[in-house]
Amino acid sequence: MRFTAVIFLLILAASCKSPEARYPVSQNSGSYIDESVERNKEMIAQEEDYIKKVMGENVDTEYLSSADGFWYYYNEKSTDSTNTRTPDFGDVVVFDYSISSIEGKSIYAKGEKPTQEYTMDKEKLFTGLRQGLKLMKEGETVTFLFPSHKAFGYYGDKEKIGSNTPITARVTLHEIKEEPNQEINN
Repeated sequence: MRFTAVIFLLILAASCKSPEARYPVSQNSGSYIDESVERNKEMIAQEEDYIKKVMGENVDTEYLSSADGFWYYYNEKSTDSTNTRTPDFGDVVVFDYSISSIEGKSIYAKGEKPTQEYTMDKEKLFTGLRQGLKLMKEGETVTFLFPSHKAFGYYGDKEKIGSNTPITARVTLHEIKEEPNQEINN
């Protein structure tokens, strides 16, 4: 009986061995990702060089560079000294826009896209337009030049804008409505 108990304890102890880590059969060095990053950097640099070339051909226009990696100019700038408010997180903005290629060929003409009501940073909107709206005041019209990674990126808009396409967007900001919670608290 003792012999059976000893064997049982040995089998029990052997079966309670802690699990060993499993290692991958093959390891990738990450070279594919590194190559992809390099390709994207080159593509962005080429797009930005092309945009700068187009801007250089337009000597009568005063282009401004944003800290977010795109360029813009004012078609209509507010001269009202009391109109200093730009949209904040949660504000609702009412705007319309048209989109064209960097060369000026219309993609979505004025009025083709309906007037938008957008809650700042709480709804989906392509990156460049979301960042551009934050620079605007009520009543202003601004033309933005976006590299593809600030526009619709690799996938395009699945309608008229293709993959990796830099665009120009002409935006008119009609109204900024304070976030509803802010109005109650004021």
